[in-house]
Amino acid sequence: MKKTILYRIYAAAFIGMCLAPAALMPVTKSSESKEKRALAPAPKIKTEDGRLNFDFFDDFSKYFSEHFAFRQELVTADGRLKSAVLGTSPNSDVIVGKDGWLYYGQTKNDFLNINCLSERGINNIVNNISMMNDCCQAAGCQFIFTVAPNKNTVYPEHMPFNFKPSDNKNNYVRLAEKLSGRSYWCDMKETILNADASIPLYHKTDTHWNNMGAYVGHAKLMEMQNRQACSAGTHWFTRDDRLGDLAAMIYPSEDAKDTQVYNDYEFTYNYRGRFKALDDITIDTTCENGSGQLLMYRDSYGEAILPYMAESYSAAEFSRAVPYRLDNISDETVIIEIVERNLGDIQKYAPIMCAPETEAHQADGLYNGSDAEIHSDNNGLLTHIYGVLPDECFTGDSAEIFVTAGDTTYKAFNCFEGKLLGREDETCDNGFSLYIPTEKAPAGSSFTVTAVCENGRAIQVDF
Repeated sequence: MKKTILYRIYAAAFIGMCLAPAALMPVTKSSESKEKRALAPAPKIKTEDGRLNFDFFDDFSKYFSEHFAFRQELVTADGRLKSAVLGTSPNSDVIVGKDGWLYYGQTKNDFLNINCLSERGINNIVNNISMMNDCCQAAGCQFIFTVAPNKNTVYPEHMPFNFKPSDNKNNYVRLAEKLSGRSYWCDMKETILNADASIPLYHKTDTHWNNMGAYVGHAKLMEMQNRQACSAGTHWFTRDDRLGDLAAMIYPSEDAKDTQVYNDYEFTYNYRGRFKALDDITIDTTCENGSGQLLMYRDSYGEAILPYMAESYSAAEFSRAVPYRLDNISDETVIIEIVERNLGDIQKYAPIMCAPETEAHQADGLYNGSDAEIHSDNNGLLTHIYGVLPDECFTGDSAEIFVTAGDTTYKAFNCFEGKLLGREDETCDNGFSLYIPTEKAPAGSSFTVTAVCENGRAIQVDF
């Protein structure tokens, strides 16, 4: 009798524990997601056009999985157990390293030197950066391109022991070799690795560099302009007040604070216009103690460096928008910063600027296949022309692409606009993209696209 009662109590407790997350869901408040993504919305029986939603049960399953009671506490318990006992992460976006270090999962390929860009892909990026530099030079602007290195590029020693890099060269190394010696190339990896720092320049449980790492990067960018770096005050000090983004992904219920580094310098710059946070798409600043103008395209690594840059210029614009806009620049410094893991994006989105005019190329052959693709979109004063050519148009590891509209030929960016082509998840080295004055490409215009390869072979495609 006593065993029966105990069995029933055990069964009731087990069932109660299983049902609690669902039963308590209506009376518990879902916490804000710390996973840097929007949580699934509540499912609806009907779609927006009034039809029956046949995906209702799939939507409900996803909604429940992200909103059940005690979700964050259970995810945290799972994360702590797996990281402590197995040395693994329950989230593919987080790599659990040694000594409590966490790394972003999307940097794995760069660290292991696998799934790298093709040689032509790297050459496409070099071509695109060079074209942006030429545009800035023509407008009287100094151009600087820099790549913020992944954390495991700078601190590989804390990566898991089973992560063994191949002997290949990764994207950063190959790009740096090709850009070495160019006036606009800022090798941030070399700068960070050679910095004389008493503490790590990246956060232990966050993706990004800390304030001191950002300051080292700022000083290098200013050195390239022969300008004085912003003051760092009289001393640096630390506070454990940084919520690490990687820790928040696998320990969401904890207030997992990382160490941040500060100095005692009092900034004097001001925000101009509406400002919410450092991750705003566009931030404008002014500073009475600064000089010159800055246009800086940046990603999340630009947040920590922003105060130092803002303090150095009388007027500055910091933007996270893509594509980059270079169509209205003059007499300013233009800096493009991108993190190492996203280097491939430089051959995804062509900057908005008038494509440079050039001489027409005599074609060696005409491609008559049906798998070449071209589109044109009117964007007001500029018409965006983009598309993709077949492999038959290319030989070797390098190519330049030209588009002729009417009697004028323009040099295109080697960019595969996958999002506009409905192929966003693909990588392709055969794309082209450029903007030309709308008056040069009225509706119904025909175009000629010519691919000129490194051996001089030129294949023409008519549209």
